[in-house]
This record gives sequence, structure tokens and C-alpha cells, in this order.
Amino acid sequence: MNMKINEFDNRAREWDKETIHWERSKAIAERMIAKIPFKPAMKALEFGAGTGILSFMLSDTFAEITLMDNSSEMIKVIQEKIAAYHSTNLKPLLFNLEQEELSNDSFDCIFTQMALHHVVDTELIINRFNKMLNPGGYLVIADLYSEDGSFHGEGFTGHNGFDVKLLKENLEKVGFTNITSEECFVMKKGRADALREYPVFLLVAEKG
Repeated sequence: MNMKINEFDNRAREWDKETIHWERSKAIAERMIAKIPFKPAMKALEFGAGTGILSFMLSDTFAEITLMDNSSEMIKVIQEKIAAYHSTNLKPLLFNLEQEELSNDSFDCIFTQMALHHVVDTELIINRFNKMLNPGGYLVIADLYSEDGSFHGEGFTGHNGFDVKLLKENLEKVGFTNITSEECFVMKKGRADALREYPVFLLVAEKG
């Protein structure tokens, strides 16, 4: 990710205090449950899990969820929440998937929210997602539609959202099928008198 890891480290302790993170995760969880035919034994991975809000919401849906993040402070918060809630099927993992492959595990579902636009080489990550998924597994991406750069502002070197049509084409190139997308949430940023809206899409793809 292009943002410095320690920037997320610095935000970890305050992350769960922001209502928007809960509202967005709830909307994504509801649409995932509606769109994916879950089975009791399914294993999942959340890429860029942050403090794990979405995974905790989905913890009863999957047999096991690995919460991957490359911020050590985010992982610490996850560990504390797992201990507090006595969660037995959530597994925190400090790992940078951009730097190396995760070759010792596979999953039935990989999901990520608002993390992919921080990844410079999205094709690399998509290929790694594909390798990590079991045949017939699901990839779920929730992220920003293309925007004018105002969401993060000057100095951001990631992606200003995504053209969903192009993203679908890139997924098809590596073998994903049955790709659907829809708007699932709208984020709002700025002053009360100059509020900007940034819609978020939910894309679901199946590994062929």
C-alpha cells in the first residue's frame, strides 16, 4: 500500500470510534450475506482488515476468518477484540501480501473493503487472490468508484477509486467469472456546507 504503514498504526486506536466505519461495514456485510451462497465450513480471508469490524460482523457466517493486515497496531487491536469477545474462529495475521505470496493456506472467500485503492500494483494482488482461492471460491471487493482525487487529496499515490468495467476485465483475464457489481454505500466527506459524496461499489466474482 502506498500509505505508510505507520500512518495506519497511528490511526488504529481511534479507528473504531468513527461511526462511518461501522455503517459502511454493516452495509457491506448485509450485501455479502445476500449475494453469496454461504456454506458452514467456508474459510475466509479479509485483506486489509484494519481493526476487523467487517470480519467480526461476519464471524458467524464463516467457519474461520483470517484477518490480514500489514499494520502491527491494527493487528494488536484485533487481538485485543478477539480476547474481549472470546472469538475462536478469527485469526489475525500480520502480513504484507504486496511483498510476498501467502503459499501455506487457501480460502473459499477473500473479501476486502476500502483497501484495494491503496495498492499500487492491483494486478499483482488480484493474481495472488486468485492463487489463494479454492476452485469456486468468491472474491468480494468493496471500494470507491472512480473519483476526482478529492477523497484523499494531494500527495496520495494510490488509485482514485476504480472504473468498475476495467476492474471486471482485469478479473476476467485471470479467470474470474460470474462477476457482478452494485452500489452498496455512499461515503460523505467535507464540511457540512460543502459535503461531497463518494459512492462505494460491491463487486463479487467467482473463481472459475
